[in-house]
Amino acid sequence: MGDLWTEITSNRVVTQMLPEATLETLQMVGLSALVVLVLGLPLGLLLRSVAPDGLTPNRPVSAVLGVVVNVLRALPFIILAVALIPVTRAIVGTSLGWEAAVVPLSIGTIPFFARLVETAVRDVAAGKVEAARVMGSTTAKVVSQVLVREALPSIVSAFTITVISLIGFSAMVGAIGAGGLGFLAISYGFQRFDPVVLYTSVVVIVVLVTVVQVVGDALARRLDHR
Repeated sequence: MGDLWTEITSNRVVTQMLPEATLETLQMVGLSALVVLVLGLPLGLLLRSVAPDGLTPNRPVSAVLGVVVNVLRALPFIILAVALIPVTRAIVGTSLGWEAAVVPLSIGTIPFFARLVETAVRDVAAGKVEAARVMGSTTAKVVSQVLVREALPSIVSAFTITVISLIGFSAMVGAIGAGGLGFLAISYGFQRFDPVVLYTSVVVIVVLVTVVQVVGDALARRLDHR
């Protein structure tokens, strides 16, 4: 164990580049998660609301949204990221770096989170929704004060799963120059045959996933008053 630690600490790439790569991963995942939350939550609520058994049924809108969400979810992420390179360049000005990675990460994950939100609010007891409507609550109030409030622990769990998925996707976009731990592991660990860099990067990714899961589970339990 001592020899392994000595090898890791003496590895220039690990000691000099690992902190920067970790920060890049945290930045791209954090900003992408914020975008996904801001856009994916209302999209998920809209999907539920316009469903045939939703608050404001609208079959054409439901069908169109369903097709768009399903198509984006069906595409393998790395293929989607490559296909979005022109869009990324138009928005960010470049297709390289962690800032550029935010575009495919967000677009690829918003539909995933939206479906999870839709499932979470669908599980809210119909009786609570009906009671709110009988009391004269508007559709907006029913959504915000009944659906979101009752489904909040499930939404938090869904967001936790989404952030963990973003961490995995952030490693994938490292293959196309996005920076972060994925780029470090592929470019310096795999391609240069340096197992110390490769496995150290993997360990850091596992630690990040574990921390997100623990924090997300704790928050979901705290919000669950059933």
